[in-house]
Amino acid sequence: MATPETEERLLAVGRAGTAAHVERIVRGWRRMDRKAEAREADRQHAGRALHVYPDEDGSVRIRGRLAPEVGALLMQALAAAREALYQQQADALALLAESALHHGIDPGAPGERYQVVVHVDAAVLADPDQAGQSVLEDGLRVPAGTSQRLACDASRVVMRHDAAGRLLEVGARTRTIPPALRRALHHRDRGCRFPGCGLRFGQGHHIRHWAQGGPTTLSNLALLCRRHHRAVHEEGYQVDRQPDGELGFRRPDGRVLPEVPRPPTVPCDPVMVLRAWHDAEGLILHARTATPDWLGERLNVGWAIDVLHPLAR
Repeated sequence: MATPETEERLLAVGRAGTAAHVERIVRGWRRMDRKAEAREADRQHAGRALHVYPDEDGSVRIRGRLAPEVGALLMQALAAAREALYQQQADALALLAESALHHGIDPGAPGERYQVVVHVDAAVLADPDQAGQSVLEDGLRVPAGTSQRLACDASRVVMRHDAAGRLLEVGARTRTIPPALRRALHHRDRGCRFPGCGLRFGQGHHIRHWAQGGPTTLSNLALLCRRHHRAVHEEGYQVDRQPDGELGFRRPDGRVLPEVPRPPTVPCDPVMVLRAWHDAEGLILHARTATPDWLGERLNVGWAIDVLHPLAR
């Protein structure tokens, strides 16, 4: 976990602390790395945008910002279209639009030649808390939850390495969900199963991920749209198969998500409502409310990570 920027402060911890202190801080550091990655992924997701508008001369201008994995997907698609046309990217984009309208937005399995590649260690795929890589082909890191989501319904190639990182064996490429099973899944679910959605086009989601031993069977699969597949893998939503065969969804806090969510009630003056809650609980909040006052007593791992980790703030 050390980098040239953090090595000095981590060495200072190793010299000054006990082995138990160092071990706890290392665990806390890794948790902070995951949280920082999740925050950055959420920021990128929230900042995604695409603006298409006509210019004064009748041409169309396009300006946008995409998440890394979506951007990689677009660049690979443009590369495929550009090679077919032997022309510039603007013409390639036109070919993509024409192909989408001609073949449908969800034509099935993508071409194997042009694809987004994610390299992820098996341990990370099974447990995001484990140390290891989760990177796109160009080396850009993506959160483990993103890798799990992408691996739910994709082609996979298993590569084995020795302790020094040398490649020993490359397995055959296989589809995570075979075509026949995919057809059965689409026929059964008829669209995204997330409560209140129902979008026709979706991705196969392993209720228990195959990297954790879950079987690729119809009973362990559910169809989710791209938006809600991300919600399950990267935003804390949960889904499981009930004894009666129906799907059960829960919010990140564990509350059951009804089949048709009720619209939230928004008070007329939410700030006054929040202040009233604070007054009822006897809470007095000011600029120094959250300031820690650690003075050398028992190790406070959270405080230590806040001080040591460059991304903690």
